[in-house]
Amino acid sequence: MTLLLTSMLQFFILLPFLGFVFSLFIPAKMENAVSRTVLFTVGLHLILSWVFLIIWILNNHPTLEKSEIVLFKTKDYQFLISFYFDKISAVYLFVGSALTFLVTQYCRWYLHREDGYKRFFNVILFFYIGYNLIIFSGNFETLFVGWEILGFSSFLLIGFYRHRYLPVKNALKVFTVFRIADMSLLIAMWMSHAFWHKNVNFSEFADNQFIIENLENHPVLGVLISLMILLAAAVKSGQLPFSSWVPRAMEGPTPSSAIFYGSLSVHLGAFLLLRTFPFWEHLNFIVITVVTLGLFTSIIATGIARVQSSVKTQIAYSSIAQIGLIFIEIALGFHILALIHFAGNAFLRTYQLLVSPSVVSYMIREQFYNFIPRHYIDKKSAFKKLDYSIYLLCLKEFNLDGFVYRFFWNPLKWVGRKLNYFSGIEIVIFFVATYLIGLICLFNQELIPEEVYKYLPELFALFGLLMVLKAFAERKSALLSLGLVITMHLYRTLAISLNGHINTNEIILYLSGVIISGVVGYVCLNELKSLEHNITLDQFLGHSAEYPTLSFIFLLACLGLMAFPMTPTFIGVEIIFSHIHEDQAGLVFLAALSYVVTGLSLIRIYARIFLGPHVKTYHAHPNRSS
Repeated sequence: MTLLLTSMLQFFILLPFLGFVFSLFIPAKMENAVSRTVLFTVGLHLILSWVFLIIWILNNHPTLEKSEIVLFKTKDYQFLISFYFDKISAVYLFVGSALTFLVTQYCRWYLHREDGYKRFFNVILFFYIGYNLIIFSGNFETLFVGWEILGFSSFLLIGFYRHRYLPVKNALKVFTVFRIADMSLLIAMWMSHAFWHKNVNFSEFADNQFIIENLENHPVLGVLISLMILLAAAVKSGQLPFSSWVPRAMEGPTPSSAIFYGSLSVHLGAFLLLRTFPFWEHLNFIVITVVTLGLFTSIIATGIARVQSSVKTQIAYSSIAQIGLIFIEIALGFHILALIHFAGNAFLRTYQLLVSPSVVSYMIREQFYNFIPRHYIDKKSAFKKLDYSIYLLCLKEFNLDGFVYRFFWNPLKWVGRKLNYFSGIEIVIFFVATYLIGLICLFNQELIPEEVYKYLPELFALFGLLMVLKAFAERKSALLSLGLVITMHLYRTLAISLNGHINTNEIILYLSGVIISGVVGYVCLNELKSLEHNITLDQFLGHSAEYPTLSFIFLLACLGLMAFPMTPTFIGVEIIFSHIHEDQAGLVFLAALSYVVTGLSLIRIYARIFLGPHVKTYHAHPNRSS
């Protein structure tokens, strides 16, 4: 029976994937066909999940593991899709399947005749694929695939009302914050490979003695891996100082806010901590950090929630406060309590968000018919002054949004703007000259002193990072920004080639995805430029209103260039990271930062060109403050 249960694990990812592919071919006008297809998919998933859980419990709930799918294998590295199932996965599967089915049923009528009806249901299934990949993941590689799918589908859901200003703006903000988690998880994966000297599975964390021995041999590396895991978890679960993204995510439709940012997505940071707990529980510094982070988040988020004027924002910050308590429970080892707390919080926040429109209308009526005047208050007392100070801090949300941008992204934009004096011709000359020098160094290694040669990978990785930073800060030419992203990929390939022996087939695999996606993206932008003449990046242009097909094709090209999971570029990036040595922390940081900023630059190009209010005035659209 255990073998049968193990063989079923990949089916829980395959089912929503098949439903997603099938739903893509249903015409957008056939609302019933779209919604019934998605409802049938998640309903069947719900039934099979609960039957699976019952059988699993009756068989003494064994831990299941399946590691048979190898996507790519080299001499020193293999990209392995691994599945793992235990009590943590069971709780997340139960909650996720129930809430997804309920909200899908709710959406059938809530979004009736809404522009983008089919698109919404497609993204729900796409999100559900990522969610299942994460909760069934047996190693960091599988988890990272689901993590990326989840982040991108969140961008699509928040920006669902794509012809309005605020949803698109907030979708970009949330995606920007999520990229911090992507970078930290990517670095944690590389460090983990250096720590274990292999692709470690989560099942191996059960060997306490083995983990303790490795931590004693590499104590600093163990702390760094744990900090990267904690950073990824804190971002995904909206903990300090990244709490501001959760209320921004409420710009999407209420059902998506309920199921994703109130219940499922926002709890995946806690899942990451639960899954990796056997690794970092031996590090007292990390345990204390998690407890402190959860405590401060709970206190501050509770204060912010109490002064919000929007009911969805109140619920968002209340959920963040509860997740802070869940972090404390995980760090203290109360995992059963944390899982119960997760399930209760998820169901409660989903219910609250779904009924929030009715609650707003009821409260407005109560306010008019039951007015209670305030009593006299001594405003000069020290207690009241402190009270008002805290109130203002909570009202301004402790300026968390500004903190993230000031210390994480504004320095990168500043560097990018400093390169604005480089024109297109100057960039081409610089690229050709430096790349030729790099190729000469690559094929004439014996002529270059070893003391100089060992710094060349970092140098060319830095050149690539500078190119993509300029693309990130570019405000004029979309074509130039896209070209700079492609240039970064070429620099990265050269840097890794200089770093050691890399197979030609690996380079071809990586560059095939870059060249095909780059050509498709360039053709799309060039075609749009010939039609509209003006495709600058200084505002949202909203061209998806008139060119939806061109918008979709360009989005696919962006996914290829940003190394989205299951594209050749993604597998190539994974292989490239495997060629970075243990003592090259600077090179892995440059490569990871380039990976993150590349995704931001491409999504920014897509959003500026195709999303937001249309520049042509004959298209009706809501005001900026919608």
